Amino acid sequence: MTDPTSLDILAFAAHPDDVEISCAGTLIKASEAGKRIGIIDLTRGELGSRGSAELRSQEAAAASAKLGLTYRENLALADGFFEINETNKLAIVRCIRRWRPKVVLCNAPHDRHPDHGRAHQLVADACFLAGLIKIETHDENGELQKAYRPEQVYAYIQDDYIKPDLVVDIQGYWDKKMEVLLCYGSQFFQQGVSGPQTPISSKEFLEFLYGRCLQYGREASITIGEGYLTMRVPHMAQIDSLCV
Repeated sequence: MTDPTSLDILAFAAHPDDVEISCAGTLIKASEAGKRIGIIDLTRGELGSRGSAELRSQEAAAASAKLGLTYRENLALADGFFEINETNKLAIVRCIRRWRPKVVLCNAPHDRHPDHGRAHQLVADACFLAGLIKIETHDENGELQKAYRPEQVYAYIQDDYIKPDLVVDIQGYWDKKMEVLLCYGSQFFQQGVSGPQTPISSKEFLEFLYGRCLQYGREASITIGEGYLTMRVPHMAQIDSLCV
């Protein structure tokens, strides 16, 4: 029986919208299959050139509803300046031990935005540390948390091209992914919405995302997909399990 206090998938992001850009199709598909999914944003995206932290929070709530999330939280670390340190690692360890996800998703090891690589290292370290019984953490009620390590950690690919280790088929989910992305009206191109030009605010950026997903689909001999890096060697019960 599934533990009602656990999650199947817990996705971490440096900023609200990182998950939506990179793996919304994967999460919508999983949600429709009955999986329990959560997102934890590390920062509020307060340094973004467009919009504000408060507006991003409203947009994230709208996106969460369309994603079918069980849970979403923002750790409010400093956008652009959060560090890979003990305090921040332990904050993520607490999240992992609370939700005990089977799969953790995180930013790629390197990307155009320097926060993404640091977020990757923080989450990767925390996923390991969460399994060490001599590291003590407590929940919001002061209760000692049990050690726990996710079964798999996958890094989603965002801006920089990285050859994926695996691709999730999102055929039939692109339009739903776009609905989720456009919840962030302050960040992405929408007719009549003005603001400073940024690398993600143009119509061409959305076309780039579509092309990237088509490219990953082609590399995996499917139509369209979202790409991931494996942080641990995956296993399968049968040799053809990954091909179905």
